[in-house]
Amino acid sequence: MTANDKVIALEARLRQCKNVLTLGVRPNFCDYSRQDADLIRKAAKIYYPTTFYAELFDAMGKETFPSYHTYKCVQDKIKQTALFDLLQIPNPRTRVFYGQRQKNAICDYFELPFIGKIPRGSAMGRGVFLIRNPDDLHAYCSLTTPAYIQEYLPSDRDVRVVVIGSQVAHAYWRLAPAGEFRSNVAVGATISLDPVPQNILDLALDTARRCRWDDVGIDIVEHEGKLYVLEANMKYGKEGFRAAGIDYIKLMETMIENGNI
Repeated sequence: MTANDKVIALEARLRQCKNVLTLGVRPNFCDYSRQDADLIRKAAKIYYPTTFYAELFDAMGKETFPSYHTYKCVQDKIKQTALFDLLQIPNPRTRVFYGQRQKNAICDYFELPFIGKIPRGSAMGRGVFLIRNPDDLHAYCSLTTPAYIQEYLPSDRDVRVVVIGSQVAHAYWRLAPAGEFRSNVAVGATISLDPVPQNILDLALDTARRCRWDDVGIDIVEHEGKLYVLEANMKYGKEGFRAAGIDYIKLMETMIENGNI
């Protein structure tokens, strides 16, 4: 397979795919060689371009994977929550508090315990806090502006559904370790490959479709008989794929070859 037969990617996520030519991310476009710059300009679609380049390619009308709409919500819980509310996608009751005056009113809106999150840039369970008392709240508020507060929905597990293109690529349970309120694998959660109910898969796929996200891990929890979308992860881990014996690289190669992404 020649360079001209391969699709073009910038970030390294697909660098092991035989049908992808990964050019890397340059801080200045002029840092690309003339040949690589021409490949980027002529490509019908650019794979994994980074948020910065996704914005530029969208401005010039060039398609990307993931979609520009996916990049707009990368690691931004505030945007995700606003979009969920706008689209009436079920999610935990959430409110953002800006500045000290608004932070002082948090307990007027939420009863303890509740969840506080670092709203931008956090992942893998980092930046998520169970607020049990005023001291916890003070410590959390000292870490972030704005404060992103979410109702606490106690559960010992959630489901990660990975949507790639327009289909569910994988779904699995994440079982929280004893004494831990988070179900992230990075904090010790166990992956379970027990069947995931169809209504959870349907909610994840509908969420991705309506939000126009085409490469995303969507976390869903069931609480008191109702399903809630907790958040979306555009930089999801591959642990669930490995646990199921799914070769992620071959999966992506096939999806590219078949025109699914």
